Amino acid sequence: MARVHRVVVLALDGVYPFELGIPSRVFDAAEGRYEVVTCTVDGAPVRTNSDFSVTVERGAEALATADTVVIPPFDTSLVTQEVPASVTAALKSVPTGARIVSICTGAFVLAAAGLLDGRPATTHWALARAFRERFPHIALDPDVLFVDDGDVLTSAGAASGVDVCLHLVRKDHGSDVANRVARACVVPPWRDGGQAQYIDHPVPENASNGTAGTRQWALEHLHEPLSLTELADHARMSLRTFARRFGEEVGMSPGRWLIHQRVTRARQLLESTDLPVDDIAARVGFGTGTSLRQHLHAVIGVSPLAYRRTFRGVPAQIH
Repeated sequence: MARVHRVVVLALDGVYPFELGIPSRVFDAAEGRYEVVTCTVDGAPVRTNSDFSVTVERGAEALATADTVVIPPFDTSLVTQEVPASVTAALKSVPTGARIVSICTGAFVLAAAGLLDGRPATTHWALARAFRERFPHIALDPDVLFVDDGDVLTSAGAASGVDVCLHLVRKDHGSDVANRVARACVVPPWRDGGQAQYIDHPVPENASNGTAGTRQWALEHLHEPLSLTELADHARMSLRTFARRFGEEVGMSPGRWLIHQRVTRARQLLESTDLPVDDIAARVGFGTGTSLRQHLHAVIGVSPLAYRRTFRGVPAQIH
């Protein structure tokens, strides 16, 4: 039996209670594949940004046992202050090879500890200016939900913490497990990291005038070419109006959204079937195996064969 992956959550002064609970809620729903423990720098209680404090059973020594470390956000009024030396010192005990994940203001801690030097990162869009002023050498992208840079991941505020944790479950154990976790937590199973943080009109004033129906129709017809004109016609909108409404509701262009949906469907088929790549490509609308390989590599950096071997652990029948 595989060793249980240990997630250590570091609660800092002023921690946000909602985000503090995200790792436990998500990873604990993964059917015994993770162990989640919470610590503070000195093992003492810490105040939250609400009207109560939290008490933990562990100090910073727990970080040395981590496979993944999560740093939830803390009161935004503290981001202009220097990160305590005790915090950056504690992070030095994280084992080499362990993943480190920040949510929202947690990115300020990673940056102060030098863990984001030369790396792409994100944080809450409202804190982008403050982050750039303090850490101008870090390639900040404030427009995305999360950034996965291998062993260091940064995410935006609140619900994006759920997104990045589900993303890690998906990376570790595949879409089927991640989808079951999402169902248990009653959250969407997939929001791409590159999706916009802030969407002007996520819910149209008149749902009948929105693009939700066309998006559902597109998911049922992914095997077809689905041009922008066809999508706009289905929504009974002009091309310009459809593209604008789609961007307002989804946070990305229709073309980009279609590619992500097709890649997601292809990943599910690679994990759950022995279908050849060409057959999968046809089922998800990429047309050819070559096109599927290109898109899959662009999104997750691996070939269909490597992806299937990773998540199924058996030789794949790929042609």
